[in-house]
Amino acid sequence: MKIVVVGMSHRTAPVELRERLAYAAAEIKETLGRLPALDFIEEAALLSTCNRIEIYAASEKPEHAAQAIKEFLAKDRPVSEDEIERHSYLHVGSEAVKHLYGVSAGLDSMVLGEPQILGQVKDSYRAAVEAEATKVLLNKLFHRAFQAAKRVRTETNVGSYAVSVAATAVELAAKIFGELEECSTLLVGAGNMGELTAQHLIGAGVKNILVANRTFETGSELADRFDGEAVPFSELSAALARADIVIATTGAPQPIITHRMVNDAIKARKHKPIFLIDIAVPRDVEDKVDKLEGAYLYDIDDLQEITEQHRREREREAAVAGVIVAEEVAKFSAWQSTLDVVPTIVNLRSRFEDIARDEIKKALDALPEVGEKEKEAIESLAHNLVNKLLHEPTTMLKRCAENGDGEVAQACRVLFKLPAEAAAQDEAEDSETFDDEVDG
Repeated sequence: MKIVVVGMSHRTAPVELRERLAYAAAEIKETLGRLPALDFIEEAALLSTCNRIEIYAASEKPEHAAQAIKEFLAKDRPVSEDEIERHSYLHVGSEAVKHLYGVSAGLDSMVLGEPQILGQVKDSYRAAVEAEATKVLLNKLFHRAFQAAKRVRTETNVGSYAVSVAATAVELAAKIFGELEECSTLLVGAGNMGELTAQHLIGAGVKNILVANRTFETGSELADRFDGEAVPFSELSAALARADIVIATTGAPQPIITHRMVNDAIKARKHKPIFLIDIAVPRDVEDKVDKLEGAYLYDIDDLQEITEQHRREREREAAVAGVIVAEEVAKFSAWQSTLDVVPTIVNLRSRFEDIARDEIKKALDALPEVGEKEKEAIESLAHNLVNKLLHEPTTMLKRCAENGDGEVAQACRVLFKLPAEAAAQDEAEDSETFDDEVDG
């Protein structure tokens, strides 16, 4: 049995195609109910986000399963088989395992290391379990993917560096002021980047937002969205004194925040620091403001330079994360290889237990006067003997399977006249639990 993934992502498919392929949350459970009914597919899981659509399957014939998945998508969504063929990717076996581990850890995301994807993968797995579309192989795959993502998150800093201008601005503000809950922010202008930066600041705890715009009505509308306060543009100098963080985004032909205005604001603030984020082009804040004690001025080039440094740091951390993923993939492959030997172990134990039952019956038939306590002692002795006799052979069979040596299992089947073809693999309960791995 091999793992197969057929998918399309932001790396291979345009957003217009991804939109047509996407599954709403309400559709996923019903869809998962149909996937295992396809030819060549034993288990299935479906991951659908704004940046990717992927179907994971367990199959004895991975190439046939992949074709069945592509045909299913072409019939189920408003896309053609040709579009799917041109924009999809296929991973089989250890490459499929590696792909899911990388996706779960944020290593395949548009923003390298972003943490949201792990929650989306967990939601997808939860839906698959609820739809009873997964069994032993995919259950173990997703459990181990969550463990790999946890290792990446705790052992590397791949998600620790801000890689957007807005997020970088918030990070700098936190370094200057520490906690941001008590900070006031003045948004000068109504540009999209300024609004996005303000949203990031609110997400970081900033509660007081002032908006100063040349058109007061526009400023008022924006202030209402932030539950803030609109300030007349003519009162900009006074507003500067009230602000800890200033986001300038007007793009006026000449600077509108002068050295003198900021100097007066700092005096009015009793020299409490003021952080100015000038993301306008042309710039809104005079260069020499940066020379003022207590004024911290960053323009768009400064922020982008820091952002690029952070992106390079994430890429370096991603290399470390790749080593972790490789280690976890090797562990999964070793575990999966033991599945082939499980039927042999089950049949071997069954053979020994059958012999033990026969011998117990003969012994008890020869001792008709024996009491219940003695019967229990004889049965316990036989049970313990079977366990002790099989402990080392079972351990050795598993170890050989992990090392890719199938000849020992074959020899075992010959020596003990076990069935050449095993029945269904034993789906013994895993020590991991759904709640521990998905919600933890």
